Amino acid sequence: MSMDAKFEDGGEVPLNLGALDVEDLQVLSSLAQDAVFPVTEMKWMPADRRFALLVNRFRWEDVDAANQRGRAVERVQSLLVIDNVMNVASQGVDRSDKEVILSLLSVSFNEGEDASGEVLLTLAGDGALRLSVEALDVTLKDVTKPYVAPSKQVPDHGA
Repeated sequence: MSMDAKFEDGGEVPLNLGALDVEDLQVLSSLAQDAVFPVTEMKWMPADRRFALLVNRFRWEDVDAANQRGRAVERVQSLLVIDNVMNVASQGVDRSDKEVILSLLSVSFNEGEDASGEVLLTLAGDGALRLSVEALDVTLKDVTKPYVAPSKQVPDHGA
């Protein structure tokens, strides 16, 4: 009998998650929340039907361990990759200003017919990226060692 992994089972290993349905995407979105990235670190590869972001992800899964050990919270560079992309549209994103730093608030999926739909990357400051996909296929993979978050603070949304 197989069982789903528990959050605690992840330990302190790099994330390598995939989302093929809305429930998986909600987990992935919660771990990618507050990731920041320069506007120059997003790329659409139409021939490969792939859209990728290199983000500096806040390590939400490490907050309790950091508090228990009395150490600073961390970030890690991660690849957020969306496959099966047919079209990309953006709103409120000035790609001509290469100095702009964007902050990811959430990743969601609006289902269409069959398995198609739209992956919506909601950004702070009313920005958004909408990716039309043939089918939901999103991955989040840590690609560097964690480093101390420059702010040394847990992101706060004033909730």
